Amino acid sequence: MRPSHRHFLGDIRVRSRPGSRSRGILIAGGRQIAVVLGRTGIRANKREGDGATPAGRFRPLRLWWRADRGPRPQTALPATRITRDLAWCEDPRDRRYNRPFRRSANEPGDRLWRDDRLYDLVVEIDHNTRPRVAGRGSAVFLHVARSDRGPTAGCVAMPAAALRRLLAQLGPKTTIMIQF
Repeated sequence: MRPSHRHFLGDIRVRSRPGSRSRGILIAGGRQIAVVLGRTGIRANKREGDGATPAGRFRPLRLWWRADRGPRPQTALPATRITRDLAWCEDPRDRRYNRPFRRSANEPGDRLWRDDRLYDLVVEIDHNTRPRVAGRGSAVFLHVARSDRGPTAGCVAMPAAALRRLLAQLGPKTTIMIQF
């Protein structure tokens, strides 16, 4: 389901709020959305497990969503349903690093099927994809924020309603600039 209009956002900017490493603002068109960032703030030199949101210019690649928790959001991005066995590889030694995979019950990985609703809507961005460098960070997404607005492990999170509205405006040429 694609939006009926063809007006997509060009540039989205994300920056931290003064005095708070893990709180930020996303500026999209004329709208400002309060967001939550990684627990250690924004860093230019992102490393696996450092809790930082990577600085840089990224593109949204795909929407992943929980169909059991709501209809497919309106967006021009390719969309994939999250299934119970879907995970994201965070092991730098694994050939699947920073990619989705089907996870067996005893395999490690960041499960996308979660009870806490954080991954009901997930926008995959192109952080550490070309080239994919082991240890430079994985599973950096736009996703739903915790109700207490607690920090993320390195993602950009916002309320579900704000993320749904933003999805309708993401297009093939949208860029996301994360800056200090």
